Amino acid sequence: MAHKSGFVNIIGNPNVGKSTLMNALVGERLSIITKKAQTTRHRIMGVVNGEDFQIVYSDTPGVLKPAYKLQESMMRFVMSAIEDADVILYITDTVETPNKNEEFLSKLQTHQAPIILVINKIDLTNQEKLEVLVGTWKELLPSATIFPASALHGFNIEAILNQILSVLPEGPEYFSKDTLTDRTLRFFASEIIREKILTGYQKEIPYSVEVVIEEYEESPSIDRIRAIIYVDRESQKGIMIGHQGKMLKKVGIESRMEMEAFLGKKVFLEIFVKVDPNWRNNEAKLKRFGYE
Repeated sequence: MAHKSGFVNIIGNPNVGKSTLMNALVGERLSIITKKAQTTRHRIMGVVNGEDFQIVYSDTPGVLKPAYKLQESMMRFVMSAIEDADVILYITDTVETPNKNEEFLSKLQTHQAPIILVINKIDLTNQEKLEVLVGTWKELLPSATIFPASALHGFNIEAILNQILSVLPEGPEYFSKDTLTDRTLRFFASEIIREKILTGYQKEIPYSVEVVIEEYEESPSIDRIRAIIYVDRESQKGIMIGHQGKMLKKVGIESRMEMEAFLGKKVFLEIFVKVDPNWRNNEAKLKRFGYE
C-alpha cells in the first residue's frame, strides 16, 4: 500500500474553533483555547502517524485585517500556511457571516490544493439553518468538500479525517514516527501562561502581553522555569501584578498546575513582569519574540 504524507493547514477567521478542531484531530492539547479572538499567534504543527500515512496539521492565527505589526506577522503565518498546504482545512462556524473576508476567500477559490470546509459549532443552530448555510458555502467555495461538525463534542471528526486521507498525496514521512509537534517545551510553557492571562484579564491586557521563557531547566523529577511577561505600558504592569501581587500569583499557580499535568512531573515556576514599550509595533522586538 502506498504511503501518504502531507501538510494539512487549518485556516479560518478568529473564534470559529480552529484550535479545538486541531486538538481533536491530533488527539493532544497542543493549541491553547479561549473565547477571545487572536488566541493563536504562531503557526503550530501537530503530527499524526498511521501505518501508511503521516498528517502534519498546522494551526494558524485567525484571518484578520492587521492593525499593528504583530498582526501583520500573524497574517504572514497564515499566508505561508496557504502556500505550502497539500490540503487546506478551512474552518467556519454557524455564527459568522460567510463572506466576512471576501478578499481572502478569493485566494482560496483559485488555490490548487484540495479544500475541506468545516462548519463548526453545529450544536448552536438547527437543521434548516444549517442547510441554508451549507448552500451558501457551496456557492462561495464550489470546489470545497463540506462537513458540518462540532469539534468540542467530537462530531464528524472521523469523517473529516477520512476525507483528509482520501485527498492526501503520496509521499515519504516529513518527521520521525515519535514526533508530535515542531514546538519545544519552552514554547508550550509560554503558551500555557499566555492562556491563563487571556482567560484571567479583561480588555486590552491580554493583547498587550508577550510571554518569554528565560530559563528552562529539565530534570527527571522537576522542571525549573523562569518566565517574563512583557507588557506595553507601566500601568499594565500594575494590573498584571494586581493588589499585593494576587493576580500574578493566581496566574502562576494555574500555569504551574497545567504545566505539571502536561509534563507529568513537578514544576517550579517563577514569573516576573517587565515593561517593553510598544513591542507590538517594533519589528526588531517582534523578531526577538519569535515573529517574522
